Amino acid sequence: MKRKTYQAEGTTVAGPYSQAVEMDGWVYFSGQTPMDFETGKLVQGDMGIQTSKCFENLKRVMDAASIQWDDVAKVTVFLTDMADFQAMNAIYAAIFSSPFPARTTIAVAALPLGAQIEIDMVAKR
Repeated sequence: MKRKTYQAEGTTVAGPYSQAVEMDGWVYFSGQTPMDFETGKLVQGDMGIQTSKCFENLKRVMDAASIQWDDVAKVTVFLTDMADFQAMNAIYAAIFSSPFPARTTIAVAALPLGAQIEIDMVAKR
């Protein structure tokens, strides 16, 4: 089966991966950190700002794939500090509406480029 890939306009990837891949109507979004695509640096600020930037980056890829928030079935959030859970959750609750996608939140020791959060998703067309 052939993979169909998507990339947000005006962005590049820093490794051998696609920003999103579609197979059989399922769209798998690679993890997004709070990277500013224009500067190539992580956005600084509290967890609310960083979470918002992750979702902004995901939305750019979603637009390339013609996917909407209501199409998202599963979200995985990686945090380097679970003390940031409530701040992340507040932004998450503002992005999605009920019925919410399934979600897993995982505490990890480290993320690429020293990020404090990374979010990936799976959507169904």
